[in-house]
Amino acid sequence: MKIFTPLYDLALKWAKHKQAPKYLSALSFAESSFFPIPPDVMLMPMSLSQPHKAFYYAWLTTLFSLLGGVLGYLIGYWAMDLLMPTIQSLGYAHKIEQVNTWFSEYGVWIVFAAGFSPIPYKLFTLTAGASAMAFVPFLIASLIGRGARFFLVAGLMRWGGEKFEASIRKWVDWIGWTLVVLIIAYIGYKMLGAH
Repeated sequence: MKIFTPLYDLALKWAKHKQAPKYLSALSFAESSFFPIPPDVMLMPMSLSQPHKAFYYAWLTTLFSLLGGVLGYLIGYWAMDLLMPTIQSLGYAHKIEQVNTWFSEYGVWIVFAAGFSPIPYKLFTLTAGASAMAFVPFLIASLIGRGARFFLVAGLMRWGGEKFEASIRKWVDWIGWTLVVLIIAYIGYKMLGAH
């Protein structure tokens, strides 16, 4: 059953919409401080659908991700005590503890690594603020880490262009159904493990 191919085609169509850069900017900002979906989900199809604008989209993503990171830092700095009950109820307290451990071991380098990695960046922006990490090194590490990630994604999409688009379209249903099965398996594992 092919349900992901039409969704993929729709994503590419939306990526060409005149408001898409604004949505990408808003998503990039929100993801760095509180929203769970990474901006790559918009950056990739936008860069695929308009390869000549790929680096412009990467720059927008980096800039607004950095601004969202500043908001996350400020939230962590001023409101972490208020947020902890919610973080604990969502089951993220252990992740915050792990990030704190990484901060004490690696300092500002962990912000750079987090900016580039698929680990939720908001955990690091909040924790950087909560631990009162020096602000300028936080900004520089965030800019380099996030920029490297988003320019790499945009560069690959620009370089691959139509070849990537055709290849992704060919396999998108397999990838989609595999992710659905993995998510269901993970939820089942978590539910069984809770008993």
